[in-house]
Amino acid sequence: MAQARTSGGDRTKVIAGIAVVAVLAVAVIGYVVFQQMKPSTSTADGIPLAPADHVISAPAVRDGNTVLVGKDTATVTVDVYEDFLCPICGTFEKTYGTDIKKAVEDGKVKVRYHILPMLNRLSKPEGYSTDSANAALCVADDGKFNAYHAALFAKQPEEGEAGYTKDQLIKLGKDVGVTSAGFEACVQNQTYKSQLDELMSKTSNDPVLKDPETGRFRGTPSVASGGKLIDLDNKNWLSDLTK
Repeated sequence: MAQARTSGGDRTKVIAGIAVVAVLAVAVIGYVVFQQMKPSTSTADGIPLAPADHVISAPAVRDGNTVLVGKDTATVTVDVYEDFLCPICGTFEKTYGTDIKKAVEDGKVKVRYHILPMLNRLSKPEGYSTDSANAALCVADDGKFNAYHAALFAKQPEEGEAGYTKDQLIKLGKDVGVTSAGFEACVQNQTYKSQLDELMSKTSNDPVLKDPETGRFRGTPSVASGGKLIDLDNKNWLSDLTK
């Protein structure tokens, strides 16, 4: 009987082991299928253009290390601080992009975009934040910033994964209509890298943008106007500015 009990216990262990292996196999297969079905945001393919109705139709000019979008007659200027890799910035654009577009096109506000190289270490390889911010300034030199900005937020690379390559960023510039002979070199050589580094330093030390508890930059996205930080928990922040 003792021998029989031992034999039965061995069979139980074997059956349990087979069951565990089967469960693990199903899990692995499920993960592989999920990864194959998951849409890629950073492949060798080109970056898709954003829908036309997502693109602000207003002048956009590079102003040093920022880009100013809107009509000269607008009396309110909104400063938006973003990073093209920042997922919450993508959420901000999806949430408020339509309202911002309308306010700009109606001539109520101008938006000064501060595209920051903040999350460089969070792409693989590192550096996508600088590459994309620099490319956006290069595009702004040719007046095509709005479509470029919309496209990079419409389909963002995932934080912690590979960002778009310089070649992809160049192709997107051409797809939005950049024709400048120096554009490709501007992207490849990171023409505005030093200016972007200065922008990051200035932003990090701006008292308006610091968290009162930590004393550090609050991060992206941040929005300010008239020297005051905007509370983005207030969903009516933009309409409040234009009353």
